[in-house]
Amino acid sequence: MLETAPQHLEIAKVLHHEIEKVEEIFSRQLRSDLSAVNDLCTHVERYRGKMLRPSLLLLTSMAVVGDPCDGSSITDRHRTFATVLEMIHMATLVHDDVLDEADVRRRGATINALRGNETAVMLGDYLISNAFHLCSTQGDSSVNELIGAVTNTICEGELLQLSNRENLDLDEETYLEILQRKTAILVGTCCKLGAQISGGSDATVQAMERFGSLLGVAFQIQDDLLDFSGDEEQVGKTIGRDLATGKLTLPLILFLADKSSDDRSRTIELIQNRDGATLKAQLGEHGAIDRARQHAVGLVAEAKRELAHLPESTARALLETLADAVVDRDS
Repeated sequence: MLETAPQHLEIAKVLHHEIEKVEEIFSRQLRSDLSAVNDLCTHVERYRGKMLRPSLLLLTSMAVVGDPCDGSSITDRHRTFATVLEMIHMATLVHDDVLDEADVRRRGATINALRGNETAVMLGDYLISNAFHLCSTQGDSSVNELIGAVTNTICEGELLQLSNRENLDLDEETYLEILQRKTAILVGTCCKLGAQISGGSDATVQAMERFGSLLGVAFQIQDDLLDFSGDEEQVGKTIGRDLATGKLTLPLILFLADKSSDDRSRTIELIQNRDGATLKAQLGEHGAIDRARQHAVGLVAEAKRELAHLPESTARALLETLADAVVDRDS
């Protein structure tokens, strides 16, 4: 996801090294004395792709302190909470694949495709259970409560989305509320904790939470665009699932909002018939896909303005690059 520019090479090496430590904690925490469980956990480790959330926590933690961003300010506490949040994210992916009836993720078979929905649901639960177990080892009840509230909000977002399946009157406000709850809350919490653990001021912690939250909404809009109009080979997972499962996303919402009664009826018929090819062509001509993407670009620009609360540093510069990469991606 993130192209490493020459000026970012050194801090990218630091980040890569720290992410490897996060991955070690992840694997160690999930290790079981049952080979059947270990086999499933080994497979699900393939879901660790962009590692956006732990990267944001670790980069934010360095950016709060400022140069030299050599990793010396990163502690086991940072790494542990980065692992906890990635574990929760991975659980949502496993559960999402069940809800979306998806067969492919990270260019490989999903757990539900391999072993069925029952196994996938239980594995997702195992990931969440381990996340809270790992979190509890830090002995910080305030963070335990925070992450508990975050997982509650994620579930609320998923339930709100499920309650709006086949709702062809879904408006932009409700769509963005779903994104805020199911995706942005976790990304915002990564940045918040990174700043908080590194001793950032209240204003800085709040700014970093806003940065992550805005980035999370933009990320999900781009994900929804890729599901609607991306190439499955490039995206690396099953696409077209939003339309197939009756979930309206931003380009369709914008398209329907501009339609007269007769045109709206014809569009609704296309949606009900799951005619993705025709819809994609019409939305492209109408400009709805570009408008949705520009909305995401605007959110990224707004997010980057929050970085003014940080001292100038190589970590802050890399956060800016990472923010741009959220919408400049095809997978």
